[in-house]
Amino acid sequence: MNNKFEALKAEDSGEEEEEPFRPAPKPGEGEHALQYNYAIWFSRRSQSNKTMRYDQNLKFIASFASVEQFWNIYSYIVRPADMTGHVDYHLFKEGIRPMWEDDANKHGGKWIIRLKKGLASRCWENLIMAMLGEQFMVGEEICGAVISIRFQDDILSLWNRSTDSAITSRIRDTLQRVLNLPPNTIMEYKAHTDSMNNSTFPRDNTSFRNTDLFVR
Repeated sequence: MNNKFEALKAEDSGEEEEEPFRPAPKPGEGEHALQYNYAIWFSRRSQSNKTMRYDQNLKFIASFASVEQFWNIYSYIVRPADMTGHVDYHLFKEGIRPMWEDDANKHGGKWIIRLKKGLASRCWENLIMAMLGEQFMVGEEICGAVISIRFQDDILSLWNRSTDSAITSRIRDTLQRVLNLPPNTIMEYKAHTDSMNNSTFPRDNTSFRNTDLFVR
């Protein structure tokens, strides 16, 4: 791994790439195993080829199985607030692609929070620490998280498997706690089926029309 991961630097070619076989990571001797293995992905909307499909923009960075492996990878990655343009980081359980159509995602949805510029790195780190530390207490419901860097503000989202109101309410309450959101913050929950039915091409993997802007 060099130059902050080549996946973040390479210009997208638009060519089809076959998904390579990647053996599942295992905790090293003496390392602190996570409950689930995770993978980090990166995507950047191509400026030279705006008709590229969403999945063609997804770039796998690395996967990990322990606390130590996570920090070894994370220390090489450019922080979200230092990124420019139309880019996303995705942290998902291994085996789940950060796409609405994935079997683990398609019957679920996501909580969406808009962030004032300058808050992305702190909020992203707080969210993924809570996710890796299993603070949401909803079993296997959590699929992954996305930080979307945009021009005017940034968008944080947390994806889960189902739209059950009791589960989504518990996730919302934990999100408010780990991000220290004001009690009256308006957050939007959007089902992936709604996103798929209303999507345009090329699609933007965010929706935040009904949310407050978190500014502190």
